[in-house]
Amino acid sequence: MDEALAGIASAAPELDREPRFPREAFEALAVAGALVATIGAARAGVPVAGEWAMLRRVAAADASVARILDGHLNAVERLEIVASPGLRDRELAAVEDHGRLLGVWGADPRGGEGEPARLHESGTGHVLRGVKTFCSGAGGVDAAMVMVGSDDGTAPALVLLDCGEEVEVDRDWYRAAGLRASESHRVVFHDAPVTAILGGPGELGRDPWFSRDAMRTAATWAGMVDAAAEAALDALVGAGRADDPLARLAVGRIEAAGGTVDAWLDRAARVADAAIRPSAAAPTLGALLDGDHTLAAPPCADPRSTSIAMRAEIDRAAKAILETAAAACGSHQFVTAGRLDRARRDLETFLLQHRLDPLLARLGGERLAR
Repeated sequence: MDEALAGIASAAPELDREPRFPREAFEALAVAGALVATIGAARAGVPVAGEWAMLRRVAAADASVARILDGHLNAVERLEIVASPGLRDRELAAVEDHGRLLGVWGADPRGGEGEPARLHESGTGHVLRGVKTFCSGAGGVDAAMVMVGSDDGTAPALVLLDCGEEVEVDRDWYRAAGLRASESHRVVFHDAPVTAILGGPGELGRDPWFSRDAMRTAATWAGMVDAAAEAALDALVGAGRADDPLARLAVGRIEAAGGTVDAWLDRAARVADAAIRPSAAAPTLGALLDGDHTLAAPPCADPRSTSIAMRAEIDRAAKAILETAAAACGSHQFVTAGRLDRARRDLETFLLQHRLDPLLARLGGERLAR
């Protein structure tokens, strides 16, 4: 993994300048075992901390690569728990044996971007017709889980399909300053054959899995925060400002905010584990006396509220770190497209995709009602 991450980090500046699907990165990650990190994990109740730490390291090396890997791991976990045994085993074997890469695509187009993707009957089964946007990994992933709405208000279906010639990638749509190699394009489905409809209506939003997906994504935010903090430290030391009182104050603030990120990831990991492995909720007194000091999940914590709160607080800490780092380092990092500039563009682009204030307000309303 260290070798893979070093290669990913060294290639990141070029991919940012000339975006393309980071195929070499995923070849290296496949060899390192990253693509299979969630295979069998949910069924066996494996703690998420190791997987999240790996994803965080990938995000620190290249946020675009981590954005695609995050979707792949979400898809693999969802296959584990909702696909029929035959389909599950077939798909996961392809991931293990051939490095098959999966995506999860959920965003619908806005006005002028095309008609939203819908399921249609064909002579041989269901096909998908229409548009999705923000399709990370488009043109590089082998298959995708797609959230498909309906015109009658039924909760969205979750379908799996191969990304063949019926899946058109519009590379002119995504023009963001950040996550430039995440290939998060607009996709047009031209009667793309559906491999399977997974679960029931609203499947993608089913908890605790949807909240675990959201928590996993926050681990990528943490890696981007790590990249920004490290870039700021390197810039300040490189400029000979290690003894500058204002630089020291800035680094102290960055370290403090980074501790908030770490604490929320730790708390969320315990909640995520307890949601599918009840024995993780609280160690017995006997286990504690025997030296098992594993932290229990916080009392009364549920995955949904935890995923909202932890993302909101990591978002706030991340923005504080970016603001402090920019003020301390000045314009040089940004006019020369240094690592801090890339980390800021990547993180701000990603955070803007998650509208957390309405979710946080709803969480506060539920607390007031209780």
